[in-house]
Amino acid sequence: MRCAIIGGGIGGMTAAIALHNKGIRVTVFEQAAELGEIGAGVLLTPNGVRALKHLGLERAVAEAGARVGAGSCYYRMDGTTIAPVLTTDSTGWNGMFGMHRADLLTILADVLPPHAVSTGHKCIGVEQDASRCRLTFENGQTADAHVVIAADGIHSTLQRHVAEPSDPVHSGSVAYRGLVRADSVPSWPAGISQFWLGDGKHFLVYPVRRGELLNYVGFVPSAEEARESWSAPGDPVRLAEAFSGWDPAVAGLLSAVETTFWWGLYDREPLARLTAGRLALLGDAAHPMLPHVGQGANQAIEDGVALAEILSNADASTVAHGLVTFEKLRQERTSRVQAGARANGLRYDSAYADLDRRDAEIADSARFRRWLYDYDPVAEARSVR
Repeated sequence: MRCAIIGGGIGGMTAAIALHNKGIRVTVFEQAAELGEIGAGVLLTPNGVRALKHLGLERAVAEAGARVGAGSCYYRMDGTTIAPVLTTDSTGWNGMFGMHRADLLTILADVLPPHAVSTGHKCIGVEQDASRCRLTFENGQTADAHVVIAADGIHSTLQRHVAEPSDPVHSGSVAYRGLVRADSVPSWPAGISQFWLGDGKHFLVYPVRRGELLNYVGFVPSAEEARESWSAPGDPVRLAEAFSGWDPAVAGLLSAVETTFWWGLYDREPLARLTAGRLALLGDAAHPMLPHVGQGANQAIEDGVALAEILSNADASTVAHGLVTFEKLRQERTSRVQAGARANGLRYDSAYADLDRRDAEIADSARFRRWLYDYDPVAEARSVR
C-alpha cells in the first residue's frame, strides 16, 4: 500500500515514521525547498513522549531536549505560588521535555530514508476514485497513492476536500515568543517550567536544547488582528513594558531578550469530520488549537502513531474503512483538547475578581492534565482496530 503525506512538519514526519515501521510505503511531500521549523520551543508532554517511545525515539528526545520536572510551578504575577505544574503521568513517570522545534524535526527526519521525503512539492489539489488518490502539485507534477494524509497545517489546502473549514475567531491576545541563552540569566533554576498569571496576561518559560536555551512566551491582550498563524518581529521593549512590575524573575529574563516574534492567536470550532474516503486530516489541519495546554504538537504526534497502528492491518482495498476507525478514535479526544485549551486560556488571561477562585481552578486543572498525559495511542488504537 502506498501512502502520501502532505506536509513535512512534526505531525507529518511522525506519521511517516510510524507508517514506514508498519511496512507501508510512504512519501512525504513538503512544499518548502528543505525541511525546517521556526526557531522556537515545543513542550513534549508524557502522552507525546509515550507515542515517540513506541517509535524508539525516547532516547533521542532525552539527549536533545531538556527534561522538565519537579519544581515546575504556577505563580501570581507578583511571584506568589499558586500550585505545582503537573509534569508526570498518573504512575509518576516524568516524560516531559522542552525541545527546540528544529531539533525535534531533525530527530524525525533522520529516521526516514532520504527517498521518502520530496521537498519543493506544494500540493494544490486531490482527486480520488474507488482505487486510489491522485495529487496535483504546483510544480506541475502528479502522484498517485492508495491513501493521503493531509498534515499541511492550519491553512491546509486539502482540508476543504474533507470538511467545511470553521471560521477563525481572534482570541483577543497576541503571543510574544523567543529564546534566550540560559547562561544570560544565571540565577534561573534548571529543569523546570514556570507560569506567571495576572492582569489579563500570562508569561511562561521552560528550557530546551539540554537546558542551554530558555524558551519564553508572553501572552498579552491586543485588538490587533494579524493573519492567523502569521508571525512577525516584535519589539522587546514593548514586551518588557507589558510585564513591568511583575515578579523580578520575569523582569530578569526579559532583560536578556534581544529579539522576539509575535503572532495573533485564533480559535476554531472542531471540524464535522476528519476523513473522506481515502483522505484523512492530521494535526493542525484536523484540529487547530490554542496553545494553552501545550498540546498542538503532542496531539499531532498521537495522531500519527494511532493512524499507523490502525492501518497496519489495512490494504489498498480496506484503507478507507481504517480511516473511519481513525476518525472515531481521535475526533472526540482532540475536540475535548481544543475545548480545554480554550477554557485554560480564559482561566489564564481573564481578570478574575476572585483570585482565590482562579487559583483553585488552576490547581484543579491537574485532573485534566492527568487525562491528557495517561493516554497511549497504540493501546487505544488496538482497542478499536
